[in-house]
Amino acid sequence: MKKLSYWMLLILSLFSASATNARDKKQNSTSTEQTTGAQDRALWVKCLWKISYPVIHNLAEGTLHKNMPVEASPTYELEPEKMTYLEALGRTLAGVAPWLALPDDNTEEGKLRKQMREEVLKGLKNAVDPNSPDKINFGDYPQPIVDAAYLVHAFLRAPNALWEPLDQVTKDRYITSLKSLRDRTGAYNNWLLFTGLTEAFLLQQGAQSDPFRTMIAKNKVKEWYVGDGWYCDGPKFSMDNYNSYVMHPMMVAMLETLLPSHKASQAEYEEALKRMVRHAEFCERIIGPDGTYPAFGRSVTYRTAAFQSLADAALREKLPSFIAPAQVRCALTAVHRNMYEGDQNFDKDGWLVLGFNGHQPECADVYTSTGSLYMATLSFLPLGLPADNSFWTDKAADWTTKKAWKGETLRKDYKVTY
Repeated sequence: MKKLSYWMLLILSLFSASATNARDKKQNSTSTEQTTGAQDRALWVKCLWKISYPVIHNLAEGTLHKNMPVEASPTYELEPEKMTYLEALGRTLAGVAPWLALPDDNTEEGKLRKQMREEVLKGLKNAVDPNSPDKINFGDYPQPIVDAAYLVHAFLRAPNALWEPLDQVTKDRYITSLKSLRDRTGAYNNWLLFTGLTEAFLLQQGAQSDPFRTMIAKNKVKEWYVGDGWYCDGPKFSMDNYNSYVMHPMMVAMLETLLPSHKASQAEYEEALKRMVRHAEFCERIIGPDGTYPAFGRSVTYRTAAFQSLADAALREKLPSFIAPAQVRCALTAVHRNMYEGDQNFDKDGWLVLGFNGHQPECADVYTSTGSLYMATLSFLPLGLPADNSFWTDKAADWTTKKAWKGETLRKDYKVTY
């Protein structure tokens, strides 16, 4: 009897513990669901600062080369010290730029933003100053073609905050550095957009540009469109996240930049934009009810850059009518919370580590080093929407998979023909 009572008590205690855990999880879930847009925004700012500040602050201080660790994939094929710093600069700023483009204000967020913008401008000057210890390489290997384009994308996303304030000497140094990339080529795939976007920027700035590079980029990427919001990454399709990392956002940005010079038509731009918006639907749908998402394809170490198409569509306020801005905010908040609230993706000094969710260098590609990882900032583009935008002020809303797994009304998904 005593033995039986012991086991009964044990079973009852387990049930009690399970009930308590379930209740706690439910309460935590409810708490997450009930966060306000202001609370979500504060989390986004905290995470973006956590990721980007080590790069930005050290470049401003002339200590990026000194302090940034350089870890490379076990199968790395290049010289990481010649690649990784431009990667860190271009990729970080491409995601931070829209936030820095907002006007100054006296809020705590506004003070942080002003501080970061001032340090970015110092860092941009150091990056092309021949006497700076942080002078960045544009001249060796094809890889700088990639990361110069991310830097250009930052200038295009925040011209008044990041490009116009630069002194003329610094601007001229960037123009010269971008032109220097023409003496080499890269892969015959998404790389065409890197050259195309850079040349479009040069044209915009009144510098001598190469129209053949923009024409090839525009025409080949259009040929590589396979339908329903997906491009091939080159002649053959790859099931990975390069449609979000590169294809859609850079195609749209390139065509948008070419519009004033009539090197692209309004119809071409609108078509590319519609295709990106369709791809954004897929990005929203792959976010699980708990804010996790599948790690498939190459370059998973770019982490939340997988959601650039969605983030870009939200920033442009071009989400489909059936996707509420608040559901995108809540979905990406759940993703950011999973990835960046803890320290599993950072080393002891706050630098990103190779991996998807943790230190997992075995999953890094042959071209991946520490600087490569800062593409993660690209999921934070909606921070460029002011705090009083409906994206941030609307009541919290469930995203598609959360609705689906709760048995709620679910919109049928079907292919598009544009």
